[in-house]
Amino acid sequence: MATRTDAPTRREQILKEAARLFAERGFHGVGVDEIGAAVGISGPGLYRHFAGKDAMLAELLVGISGQLLTGARRRLAEADGGPAGRDPEAVLDSLIEGHIDFALDDRPLITLHDRELDRLRDSDRKLVRQLQRQYVELWVEIVREVYPDLAEPAARSAVHSVFGLLNSTPHLGRAGALPGRGATAALLHRMARGAFGAAGTD
Repeated sequence: MATRTDAPTRREQILKEAARLFAERGFHGVGVDEIGAAVGISGPGLYRHFAGKDAMLAELLVGISGQLLTGARRRLAEADGGPAGRDPEAVLDSLIEGHIDFALDDRPLITLHDRELDRLRDSDRKLVRQLQRQYVELWVEIVREVYPDLAEPAARSAVHSVFGLLNSTPHLGRAGALPGRGATAALLHRMARGAFGAAGTD
């Protein structure tokens, strides 16, 4: 979501507005008509794109989990393509940058995940968890390359802790209250590397 530069499709517009409204007012506090009005179509017109609100929520949460994993794999593949082999430090920085992009640009999805994940049907919730586990393990691999003395359980705990730090963006106030995207991204990056560095010294 955060990396697209071309014009969003109508389906993507619907998902973006649904995420915003669900995050602001809760899943049950938003009607189909309101989502339709936000994108300039009638509520019933949304059913040409989605079966209902449940389908929108599932696509949002499964979709972002898949996008994070795909983006992380792409960053690793790009790093592995060099003649000198990958630089674990650079890969870790790249992974952090990718997650910060998500945390700053898709803040409503963090709120949705925290509040509404249990509303997904079992199969969708299991898929989200599966994608997330793969994403975590990819990070653990790189963190242990950067900090080889860090045991696997400690590395996994450090990764989850850093995710918690980066995913705190919905609690930082509205975007206009932040010190600017670049400054906020740089701060989050320093804090993430500091957290990994502290874990690696144990």
